[in-house]
Amino acid sequence: MEEHELTTILRRFADSGWELISVPANAYLCGESCKEKLIRAVEQANEECGSCGCEYDALYRRFLAIKNSL
Repeated sequence: MEEHELTTILRRFADSGWELISVPANAYLCGESCKEKLIRAVEQANEECGSCGCEYDALYRRFLAIKNSL
């Protein structure tokens, strides 16, 4: 269940157009070994934009809550 949810979230990040999260999310989805870079990017995105009210706010928090399933 969490694996499918993570993939869904990562696809949303990859399609976001925000290079900070789209590049590492897309790289991870393409099979690159970049787990730590991806986690750091989402942590940074959450710090910079995690309370702006956009649709991604909850996705950052959920990703960080289940990131151990990566």
